[in-house]
Amino acid sequence: MARGDESVTLAVGDREVVVTHPDKLLIPDARVRKLDLVRYYVELAEGALRGAGGRPCVLVRHPDGLGAPYFFQKRAPAGRPAWVEVAELRYPSGRTAQEIVPRQASDLAWMANLACLELHPHPVRADDPEHPDELRIDLDPVPGVQWPQIVQVAGVAHAVLRDAGLVGWPKTSGSRGIHVLVRIERRWTYDQVRRAALALAREVERRAPDLATSAWHKEQRRGVFVDYNQNARDRTVCSAWSVRARPDARVSTPLDWRQLARCDPAAFTLWTIPARWRRHGDPHEAIDAHAGVLDTLLEWARRDEAAGQGDTPRGAAAKAVRARAAEGPLIELGRFDAEAQVQPAIDAWKKAHPDVAACLAPRDLLVDRMRGRSSLWYRVRVNLARVPVRLRPAPAPAPTPARKARKSQAPKTRASS
Repeated sequence: MARGDESVTLAVGDREVVVTHPDKLLIPDARVRKLDLVRYYVELAEGALRGAGGRPCVLVRHPDGLGAPYFFQKRAPAGRPAWVEVAELRYPSGRTAQEIVPRQASDLAWMANLACLELHPHPVRADDPEHPDELRIDLDPVPGVQWPQIVQVAGVAHAVLRDAGLVGWPKTSGSRGIHVLVRIERRWTYDQVRRAALALAREVERRAPDLATSAWHKEQRRGVFVDYNQNARDRTVCSAWSVRARPDARVSTPLDWRQLARCDPAAFTLWTIPARWRRHGDPHEAIDAHAGVLDTLLEWARRDEAAGQGDTPRGAAAKAVRARAAEGPLIELGRFDAEAQVQPAIDAWKKAHPDVAACLAPRDLLVDRMRGRSSLWYRVRVNLARVPVRLRPAPAPAPTPARKARKSQAPKTRASS
C-alpha cells in the first residue's frame, strides 16, 4: 500500500518492507529507480540467496545514486528491523564487525532500500566464519584484452579444477571479467584456501602462459590475471545475480560452461535478467551439492613452495618489494577520490605527452582501486618500459598534503572488479 508521497510499503513474504524515496534514480543512465532495484531482488531472491544467503555481507551503499559518493558499511545499521540477522566477523586488523546476514527475500529488499546496488558476501557461512565453503576464481583482464581470451582462460581454469577433483561454476563478473565459484567442504582456514587458489592460478598460467598470469604486480601482468587474493580474509566479490554499480545496470550472471563462450555479458542487465530467469531458471541450482576438497590443490601448493615459489610477500617484505618495484620505469599520474576523475586525468596526460602516449600499450596504464575502511580511492600509474629513455617524463610532483592524508587512511588493499 502507498505510504505518503515519500515511501511505499511492499509485502515481501510474511513481512512488510518500507521503500523510502521509491522514485529516486539509483542508476540514472539505465533509468533504474530504487523501487526497481527492490523489485529486482525480490523476484531474483531464490538465486541471489543461493549466492549471498546465510553469509555475512558488506553493505556497499550509494545513497545518492551511481556517480555520487558511496561507501562500504561493514557494521550493521543500529536501526535495522528485528528480523534482520547479523553475525560477527573478525578482520586481519583485529577489529570485529556485526555484519548483515540475508536469509529471505525481505532481507534483500531491505538492503536494496539502503541503496545497496551490489551484494558483497564473504565466502563463509554465518555459523562458521573461520572456514570458507567457497573458493573464488576472479579472472581479471588487463586493459586491451577481449572477451574471447577471457573465455579461453576460463576454459583452462575449468580443466585445472577438473584435474584437481573440483567443480567450477562460471558467471560473468558484471564488469569485464569472469568469476568461477567452487564450493568446498568447511575444513580449511582462509590462509589454506588462499594457498590453494594461488596454486590453481600458477597452474593456469603454466598451461596458458601466453593468455594468463598470476603475477602480483600490475606492471608485470599480461593477458588475464587469475586473482587468487580474492580468497583473503577481508575480501568479498559480487555474488551471483548481483546488480553491478555500472551505468548499464549490468548483472553478474550465472551460466553453464557451454553458454559462456557464446554469451554477450552486456546483454545481462537488471531489465533483461528477470525474463531470462523465468525462462531458464538458475544454472547454478545444484552448486551446493558439489562441495569438494582441496587436497590436490594444496599438494600443488607444497610442490610450488618446495621449488621456491612461495606466497607473495607480506608485511615488511612486501614493503621492500614495493620499494624495489618503484625503482623501475613507473610514474604516478595522481590519486583520485572518484572513478569518474580517472579517465579525464589520463586523457589530459596523454595530450600533454603525445610522444610518450604513442609508445604505450593499453596495459601500460595502471589504475589501482584502493580500498579504505569505508570507501575506494584510485591511483593512476604509467609503466614506461616501452618508452625510450630520452622520452620519459619526470615523475609527477608529490601528492598534495590532503592526498597524503587520504592515503594514510586507506589500507593498501585492492578492491575486486
